[in-house]
Amino acid sequence: MRLNKYLQLSGVASRRKADELIKSGQVTVNGEVVREPWHEIDPEKDLVSVRGKAIRAMERPVYYAFYKPRGVTSTLSDRHAKKTLSDYFPHGTPRVYPVGRLDRESEGLMLLTNDGDLSYRLTHPRYGVIKTYRVAVSGGPLTDGELMRLRSGIVLDDGPFRPKKVEKTGSRELLIEISEGRKREIRRAIKCIGREVERLVRVAIGPLRLPEELKPGEMRPLDEETVKKLRESVGLS
Repeated sequence: MRLNKYLQLSGVASRRKADELIKSGQVTVNGEVVREPWHEIDPEKDLVSVRGKAIRAMERPVYYAFYKPRGVTSTLSDRHAKKTLSDYFPHGTPRVYPVGRLDRESEGLMLLTNDGDLSYRLTHPRYGVIKTYRVAVSGGPLTDGELMRLRSGIVLDDGPFRPKKVEKTGSRELLIEISEGRKREIRRAIKCIGREVERLVRVAIGPLRLPEELKPGEMRPLDEETVKKLRESVGLS
């Protein structure tokens, strides 16, 4: 097996980052520095270390859909947070990492995986992965003028808010699609039209949709067909 592939499957880094680690001389095989990402190793016999630390045995890629509840910090650990994602992991859950983030007051779909390549592509702006949200706002019925402002783009402190889609689904409810995902982007845009977000739920990441039967705090493994579609959506086989 190629060294960069081994690092990726072990959850150390994405394939691209693994290449960088190897080329910069930070990876050793049986104590010898190897600088060729394509170097062949035997996972059963060779000892691979990164920055002097032996990495764990190669892990099988795993994928979970998780419904992040409102009020939960979307990291695995945070000493300042009341609750984090790992508080909801059943005993024996493999080592996985969240792909992207949801702010503490938002809820909905998160992907948990140890697939570094997929994680990198789903979060990198270059791949333009669409994230879909259902949003309920404060106040009376939304007006055509407010919808037009959201659709045409709103200038925020860190750049323009340019949604791919804004659809009115109820008197005070919206379906919003974005491909960037800057910090609290939707909440800030809604505030610019004089309203507040009362509820924000992420319902899709690319082709991956939040399972209807999944309740807040629950997670479930993705089937092979779903994983295949998700990887293919960002150019991975």
